[in-house]
Amino acid sequence: MTGSYRTEVLISAEQIQARIAEIGKAIASQHTGKRLICIGVLKGSFMFLADLVRAIPLPELEVDFIGVSSYQGTESTGVVRITHDLARSVEGEDVLLVEDIVDTGLTVRYLLDNLATRHPRSLKVAALLEKPARARVAVPIDFKGFTIEDRFVVGYGLDHDGRLRNLPHVALLHR
Repeated sequence: MTGSYRTEVLISAEQIQARIAEIGKAIASQHTGKRLICIGVLKGSFMFLADLVRAIPLPELEVDFIGVSSYQGTESTGVVRITHDLARSVEGEDVLLVEDIVDTGLTVRYLLDNLATRHPRSLKVAALLEKPARARVAVPIDFKGFTIEDRFVVGYGLDHDGRLRNLPHVALLHR
């Protein structure tokens, strides 16, 4: 129970941290360029991004953010719009797009298409969670944390109307 919300732990904080350590090592071992720019998708990815960049043992790693909106309540509208753009150019750079969850795939597809027009050297995706049952478009996830069922989840950056982002784990929200 969290406040007036009833939640049930789906993925523990320990499981998340163990998987992030593995992903960080995999990213570092596959990275062939000089610098890596990790772009967090606001707001949900901020916790995952913070822990992930600490787990990537690379000497030249930068962080930027891009904000998008596609949700109303618990459902994706299918219309993606940028609410906050990058602070710097990514032309000629190795870019890792860091997302909290891939469900319909529409947001990631939009961002991949948008970022591709900025001519990065490489562009990969890291996502903490994937919900394949909700996929409307296929998107590559180069580094994936966990695959989950089609249930609404909160915590570890994921929210319900701006609430419950601060949980240290991923939880099912029971209404």
